[in-house]
Amino acid sequence: MPPPRNITRMTLAEAVSEFLRSLEAGGASSKTVRAYRAALSLFVEYVGDRLLSEVGERDYVAWLSWLRRGGLKKRRGGSRESTIHYYSVFVRRFLRWAGVVEDVPAAPSRRGEIADALTWEEVERLMSAARDLLDLVIVALAAESGLRAGEILSLTWGDIDLDRGTARVRGKYGKERVVLLGPVAREALEELYYHIRPRPRDRVVPISYQALYKRVKKLAARAGLDESRVRPHVLRHTFATEALRRGVSLPAVQRLLGHSDIKVTQRYLHLVTEDIEREYAAAFGSGRKLGFKYRR
Repeated sequence: MPPPRNITRMTLAEAVSEFLRSLEAGGASSKTVRAYRAALSLFVEYVGDRLLSEVGERDYVAWLSWLRRGGLKKRRGGSRESTIHYYSVFVRRFLRWAGVVEDVPAAPSRRGEIADALTWEEVERLMSAARDLLDLVIVALAAESGLRAGEILSLTWGDIDLDRGTARVRGKYGKERVVLLGPVAREALEELYYHIRPRPRDRVVPISYQALYKRVKKLAARAGLDESRVRPHVLRHTFATEALRRGVSLPAVQRLLGHSDIKVTQRYLHLVTEDIEREYAAAFGSGRKLGFKYRR
């Protein structure tokens, strides 16, 4: 939604409220709005509630420096650099929407650092360790279709088309996409549907994120895998790398994962390249050296 005409006469806090309302009106999910609100609240806290017309690129850059110096410490732990990156993206979008700046750089992300994917044999061990159909559905949707944990939890039976083998998924920032169901997911969902006869609005996996996370960890232990390597998002990484290894094109993997920028999907190529390097080393790396000496 476009900003109101009188936005330059508003205070920063008032403009932020208008922006958040425009996100909601545009169909953004409540989770997306909360993420934007958290980032913009920190921006208002640092800059102060001045007139929007007095806010500029210098304030944005100073705010980023403040976050790095510890402005985020009391609010977030763990992946601090990643949080700063996404917060900078959110505030940058607000500033562009409000017409304050044309463009400002986002804080660099650590996108190059991707957790190692599991082998498909390890995925099958997880599936074999499933205690019930819900365990099996969780692993299969993540590893065969590349769904995020939040996408699995928001999936309803009305989103599932078992005849076509597809699912309508609500991803980050309220974006929707259609994914394909793998053979294990499709069979497990059919069996689960037969047993519970759900309504279309019922959630497929009606548990909390914490419960889903614990299920995946327990499956790893039952399968004899290193629990520190197995998390819901690692299964999504596994889908991406496995799809590329099996010859699915990069643009197709991008669409299945719901990435708006193909550069994000390209991060998974380095894991596939490592496979090629290992195969090359096995084929050529142990050959006899001829011992040439170069003369200057």
